[in-house]
Amino acid sequence: MEVYDELLRWAQDRGVELHGVAPRSIPGRGIGMVATKPLKANERILLVPTSALRTIDTVRPKLKAALPKGTKVHATLAADLALDKPTSKYWPWNAVVPSRESITASLPLAWPAAGDHSRLPPPPPLLTKYLPKPALALLHKQQSNFTRDWTAIQQASSLPTITRQEYLHFWLLTNTRTFYHETRRTAATLARDDRMVLQPVADLFNHADAGCEVAFGAASFTVTADRAYAEGEEVYICYGQHANDFLLVEYGFVLPPAQNRWDEVCLDDAVLPELSERFRGVLEAKGFLGGYVLDARTVCYRTQVALRLLAGVPVGEWERLVEEGEDGGKVLQGKVDGLLVRILNKYRGTVEGTIRELEGLEVGQPYQREVLCTRWQQIRTLIDQTIERLGP
Repeated sequence: MEVYDELLRWAQDRGVELHGVAPRSIPGRGIGMVATKPLKANERILLVPTSALRTIDTVRPKLKAALPKGTKVHATLAADLALDKPTSKYWPWNAVVPSRESITASLPLAWPAAGDHSRLPPPPPLLTKYLPKPALALLHKQQSNFTRDWTAIQQASSLPTITRQEYLHFWLLTNTRTFYHETRRTAATLARDDRMVLQPVADLFNHADAGCEVAFGAASFTVTADRAYAEGEEVYICYGQHANDFLLVEYGFVLPPAQNRWDEVCLDDAVLPELSERFRGVLEAKGFLGGYVLDARTVCYRTQVALRLLAGVPVGEWERLVEEGEDGGKVLQGKVDGLLVRILNKYRGTVEGTIRELEGLEVGQPYQREVLCTRWQQIRTLIDQTIERLGP
């Protein structure tokens, strides 16, 4: 833990205040922040002054001047990180970030191609094709964003050479470790998703579906305990209300379903094949085609609306129910529930087949296959819970 002690000394010299928490090794989960004494609810446990942040304003002037106009903050911060040397003032901070090997293993954008484990993106079909639909859609967006940003870096010919692999590492570090931060100037000049900063020590907190309050103002970021914590207990922050598909692609992990109240399953691949072209047209005209999900408690309204057509409700009556926000009564709901149970039982077979295929794969790294298997097992569990809840 010596490297973390050095980080804390470095951070405290820059005005960072840490109260009752410290980085510790968490078995099987890397580093997290742990209470070093009993903490009270609403107790401030971390303060990071704005002057300690790494922002677009701290980027090397030569780097900013070399990049094309309109280059994203994400792209610029990643390049700034990539250009750091051991003599950099940020080196004690840089020394604790995940290694390239760790990033490559955990984040789908960096997964190696099948048959060539030395290569980085584009990701291999043999692994990424097993991502659930929402995760795959997010990965495609990431690929597009990375290509845009890497193109901007390549146009900065006056910069020291940065390889694509090196840049990908720092691009993903930036993607996983930045915090939202807004000033009057950035609010007026930057898109919301580009108002990002890096902040020391705060980026060591792990994620939970509920956690300590993170707030920022003109002078500082603060982290405040959301409840009482016992000494030795890990202290979390919440990265956002994210399902596990999002967490897998953005951060490289999934939470157990019982620890993620925001988890959900996309049902498009189960429901859409059941719809005739006519029904698809009716649903599309009303804005209800696709986007079907369930979670541990409910099946979404969009799914209910689509299944009413399959349950035999005449189109005119169906449109009235949609416009008036009615469910059609207990009899119709019973038919909808029965249809959904049939569809979910069929889809469960597809999920089981995906798990078996993943268990038989030998490409990539063990963690990559394991996290995909885990995710599909979670999906199967949520489907089973819904079948049990709705079935006879």
